[in-house]
Amino acid sequence: MTALRWTLIALAALILLVWLAARLGALRGHAPADLGVREGRLKPPSRTPNSVSSQADLHADHPMREYARIAALPASGGAQASIARVRAVVERLPGATVVEQRDDYLYAQFETPALRFVDDVEFWYDPAAQAIAVRSASRIGRKDFGVNRARIEAIRAQLLH
Repeated sequence: MTALRWTLIALAALILLVWLAARLGALRGHAPADLGVREGRLKPPSRTPNSVSSQADLHADHPMREYARIAALPASGGAQASIARVRAVVERLPGATVVEQRDDYLYAQFETPALRFVDDVEFWYDPAAQAIAVRSASRIGRKDFGVNRARIEAIRAQLLH
């Protein structure tokens, strides 16, 4: 066999192994144990470029502060109404599963269809700012290729519509 043929066989085997690992859930990662609101704050952004947070500026020395910075979402009608509106938008998005909801908080997971990567997304109605603080982060991998930012901006556009 030629070197090219062996290379193609090896590449096909690698693709098959990755696909099989994804189907078995090996690329899902694990939900972080420290999600939620603590002292008016969501979890800090990831230390790699794979998350966004409207509270990035609360972490002045964070290495990904600039990358993670995103505006809070608009709120209207108080905590319960705002979170209900966010949930309605989230539930219409592909791959979304609402995991937890309280009057002022929503936690959802987004799963990609092919490789089943999971992102954790939190929304918290901040009464002081009268806005919805948000954090969206990939569970595994060093980069998200802008997926988390695009998702939050899509949710923002739906809320403003």
